[in-house]
Amino acid sequence: MILKRSHIPAIIVILLLVVFSVYFIVAQTAGADETALTASGVIEAVQVNIAPELAGKAIEVLVDEGQPVSKGDPLLRLDPSLLTAQRAVASAGADSAKAALAAAQTKYDQTLEAALAAQAAQRAKDWQTSAPSEFDQPNWYIEQEGQIAAAQAELEAAQSAIDDANANLEKVIADLKNSDYLKAEKDLADARAAFVIAEQVRDQASNASDSGGLNEAAQDYYDDALTALEDAEEAYNDLMTGDEAEDIEYARGQVFVAQQRYDAAYARLLSLQTGADSPAVIAAAKEVDKAKSALAQAEANLAWMDAQSAKLEVKAPMDGIILTRNVEPGEFIQPGATTLTLANLNELTITVYIPEDRYGEISLGQTAEVTADSFPGEIFTATVVQIADKAEFTPRNVQTVEGRSSTVFAVKLKVEDPQGKLKIGMPADVVFE
Repeated sequence: MILKRSHIPAIIVILLLVVFSVYFIVAQTAGADETALTASGVIEAVQVNIAPELAGKAIEVLVDEGQPVSKGDPLLRLDPSLLTAQRAVASAGADSAKAALAAAQTKYDQTLEAALAAQAAQRAKDWQTSAPSEFDQPNWYIEQEGQIAAAQAELEAAQSAIDDANANLEKVIADLKNSDYLKAEKDLADARAAFVIAEQVRDQASNASDSGGLNEAAQDYYDDALTALEDAEEAYNDLMTGDEAEDIEYARGQVFVAQQRYDAAYARLLSLQTGADSPAVIAAAKEVDKAKSALAQAEANLAWMDAQSAKLEVKAPMDGIILTRNVEPGEFIQPGATTLTLANLNELTITVYIPEDRYGEISLGQTAEVTADSFPGEIFTATVVQIADKAEFTPRNVQTVEGRSSTVFAVKLKVEDPQGKLKIGMPADVVFE
C-alpha cells in the first residue's frame, strides 16, 4: 500500500508520542528505584540459654547441636540421689504428722463426748437442785453462757481483790516503821513450821513398841521446838501494839479471804464450763490445731522436695534448634550455668536502621523484600512488626544507603523463611515496598 504524502506527518507525530510516553514511564520507574528505601542488617532469632536451677552432676545429655526439639522435651538430667534421700525423710515426716493428727482427733472426739455427757448430767442436777433462798429464780433460769460470763467476771474481780489485799498488807507493814518486824515475822514462821514437825515426831514416837528412850528424845525435841515457838511469838508481839497487831491480822485475813474467793470463783467457772466449752475439750481442740499445722508443714516440705526433684530434668522452654552444647555427662553444673543454647529458627527477624528524615515512610504491617548474598536472585518476604519510639545514633556496625546519618530509628521485621534457608547472623538487605 502506498501512503499518501498527507498521511506521513500524522504517523510521525504518533510515533513521537509513543516514544516520549515510553521514555517518561522508564524515567519515572528509574526515579522510583533510585528513591526506594533500603537498609541492611543481619538475620536474628530468639535465643534462650538453658541453665539448670539446681547444682548437680549431669547424668544424661539428651540432645546434640543442630537437633530440633519441641517445647517440653527433656534436654538434660541431673543426679537425683541426694534429693531422693531427702524426699524419703520428708515423706516419713508427713506420715508421722498424719498419724499424730489422727491421734489428736481421736482424743478430741473422746474428750468432747465425755464433756457432753458431763454437761447433760450437770444440767439434770441443776433442774433438780433448789436455788438458795436468796434467789428468786431457779438454778436453770440463767442460761449456761450467761452463768459462764458472770463466773468469769467474778474470777477477774477476785484477782483484783487479791492484788488490793496484798497492796494493803504491804502498806500496813510499811506503816509499822520497824525494820525488825520482817525478821521477827520470818522467825515466827520458821518456829511454827519446826513445831508442827516436832509435834508429829512426838506423836509417832508415842506409838512405837519400845517407847522408853525414843519417847524421851522425841519429847525433848518437842519441848525445844515449843520453847523456840514461844520465844518467837513473844518477840513478834513485843514489836507491835495491840492496834498494830489487829491491823496486821486483819490485812492478812483480807489476803487469805481474797485468795479463797479466787479459788472458789475458779472452781465455779470450771464447773460451768462443760460440753464444748470445757477446758479439756478446748485443750484437745488446740492439740488438733497444732497437729494440723504440723501436717501442713510436713506436706509443704514434701511438695517442696517434689518441686526440687522436678527441676533435676531440664526441659525445652520452646520449639527450636539446639545451637550450642556446653555440657557432657559426668560434669558438675552450678545453678545458672549455661549448658545449652536454643534458638527458634521458625521466627526469624532482622533489625535495620532508617534515617530520621524517612521515618514517616514506615508503618506497622508494611511488607518488604529481603535478599541475602548466600541466595542470589531469591527474594524473601518480611513484615514490619516493631518501630522504635525513640531515635538513636547510627550503630557502628550498621550502614544505610544515605551513609551514617546523625540519628536513625530501629525497625524490626519478621522474615518469612518456610524452607529454613536463612541462618542466624547472615547479612541481608531490605527493600521496603
